[in-house]
Amino acid sequence: MRLPICGGNWNNTSNAGLGYLNLNNLRSNVNNNIGSRAALPGCQKPLHYGEEDRTRQKRSDTPPLWGNINRVERPVEETRTPLNPQKGNVHTVNGIWGNVIDFESLYKAFGKASQRKRYTQSSMYFRQNLDENLIQIQNELIWRTYIPRPLRVFTIYEPKERQIAAPDFRDRIVHHSLVAAIEPAFEHRFLSCSYACRKGKGTHRAMVATQKMTRRAKRAWGSYWVLKCDVKKYFPSIRHDLLKAVIRRTIYDRNVLWLIDTIIDSHGEERGIPIGALTSQLFANIYLDQLDHYLKDNLGIKYYSRYMDDFIVLGKTKQELMEVKGQIDEYLELLDLHLNHRTGIWPGRHGIDFCGYRIWPTHIRPRKRTIRTIKRKLSVLRKRYPEGMQQIRKILASFMGYIKHCDAWRTTHSVLSRAVFSPKGE
Repeated sequence: MRLPICGGNWNNTSNAGLGYLNLNNLRSNVNNNIGSRAALPGCQKPLHYGEEDRTRQKRSDTPPLWGNINRVERPVEETRTPLNPQKGNVHTVNGIWGNVIDFESLYKAFGKASQRKRYTQSSMYFRQNLDENLIQIQNELIWRTYIPRPLRVFTIYEPKERQIAAPDFRDRIVHHSLVAAIEPAFEHRFLSCSYACRKGKGTHRAMVATQKMTRRAKRAWGSYWVLKCDVKKYFPSIRHDLLKAVIRRTIYDRNVLWLIDTIIDSHGEERGIPIGALTSQLFANIYLDQLDHYLKDNLGIKYYSRYMDDFIVLGKTKQELMEVKGQIDEYLELLDLHLNHRTGIWPGRHGIDFCGYRIWPTHIRPRKRTIRTIKRKLSVLRKRYPEGMQQIRKILASFMGYIKHCDAWRTTHSVLSRAVFSPKGE
């Protein structure tokens, strides 16, 4: 649904005219002054984003209108090739600003942001005046006065210490609306070997695909070697200027780019995106998608799989993978990233620790560290029984959901044998 604005009257009077509308009316307040109904179709003039037309556009204090989705074909400059190794023409997407600020899009974004947070204080407070709050966000986006609120920062220690920065509830609504509009433009460019934070993907799909790769490599070579890489402090290391340059190779809508820049710049000035924001997941995938295309298109790597900043490469010999690792190091330097100490090369018979499981061509085992953590938690809760019964159920449900995707009958028996609880003295 396109936002029906090409002018209008801020007061609820008859001055709006036949081809305009009152901007402060709620959806339930439809009257003779057009209300929330669309203005005349002829009032919405699409923009032309060709090179010649764009030079003729004059600057104005009022936000520009938007048109239909147009794809502008622009040649790839050789100097920008390291950011995207694909040769030829790049199709940029334009005219999607209306999908971001449309009231129905913001309303759907509110529903997504409220999932599993329906009874939180911020969600209930926002819902008290839902239409007014959504219209306020809509107006801030239209007139470019939107400013993200400060992030709520806290630290978690499982599976390792991480600093999480959660955005405000109203900012999460903007993030959902933005991602819903721009994600399709990037999704068709992502390769199938990337599994993090994508619809139809995930850790279990990555695990199954990795096992299939090991089976094909074993049939082709008999024995194989594994290069497992992990980027050092990935989210805090992403450079803002490089991220914006990569995004601009797909998105050409200046209003959408303004909103993206505003969200990126709200977390520091030079580098780093917050862990915990929906936009950060998409931006992180976009940033390393350049590496996916480099390994697949330029180097011709056949067996490759990535989950966010963790990725693996299978090779026939150790020497071959050492050369690949050197090429990966060189390319990551262009993105100002570095591999950490957990990066290594070892024979495939030792298994692949990836996406929470240990993977072989013939079977999949649970990660030892995960099993030790579950056993430790159950041992602590045994001393608190029956006070911690609700937490015990959650841990066991999580364990059964994790263990059912691998071959671990003995491990399951070992863990469940510790789940026998009795009050003190019995």
